[in-house]
Amino acid sequence: MILDVLGHRQTPTLHDFPRWPTLSLNAERIYDGILNEELAYGYNGLTARRATPTTGVPLHFDLEGLTVRHTDLRQWMQRCYPGQRPRFLFSAAERAAHPIITVEAGQAMLAEQAATHALLRQCQQQTRSLQARYEALLSRQAAAPAPQSPASPLSDRAETTYLNIIGALMDLLLGKSPSGKPYSNFRTQEAVISALVAHNGGLMGLTERTLQGKFARAKRQVNTRQPPPAQDRMCGRENRIYGVQRD
Repeated sequence: MILDVLGHRQTPTLHDFPRWPTLSLNAERIYDGILNEELAYGYNGLTARRATPTTGVPLHFDLEGLTVRHTDLRQWMQRCYPGQRPRFLFSAAERAAHPIITVEAGQAMLAEQAATHALLRQCQQQTRSLQARYEALLSRQAAAPAPQSPASPLSDRAETTYLNIIGALMDLLLGKSPSGKPYSNFRTQEAVISALVAHNGGLMGLTERTLQGKFARAKRQVNTRQPPPAQDRMCGRENRIYGVQRD
């Protein structure tokens, strides 16, 4: 049917066969392969030894009697047009296979797929382990007692008591006995603070600035509440005994 439509023409036009819009392009490709000695052809079923002579004009290049072997056309298409696999040349399995992937490339892809599956299994195992740890932490949190409410602030009386204790201890550490012997090796408040920070620097509130402020308040608290000296107390007792009133 195609030859009847073409007549003496060698290539069809785009309007000759609307059912096959690529027929003209494919025919030109075949002629181009013959002219460039990429595709072997024959005449009346016999393949020519040489596709074209030195003049560049194909021998017996006439549509009447021009033949191309099935195997030659197949090899030429695999080499020059691997993405096209017509049914009259390739089986269904060959058409379904990827035209570019070689055996080596396929093996490399399989190896990569196996490595990906191994990594996926490892990630799934880690996910299960993390999920188990997460559920265990949730259970521990549910079983833990509720946090206690923060402690109420100190009352004025309790704060005064603590300041009195701190001030009295500081007076004792820095004081002397009636015979003049020091009660401790500390001579100044700064020495006491340095020793506290050196031995307990990691505890909350035991900083030089905080201790300076607390000790100063404690010292003022003790000085304001300190009783009169013993001699004054004795004189007051004697005056009460003998009925003497002091002016």
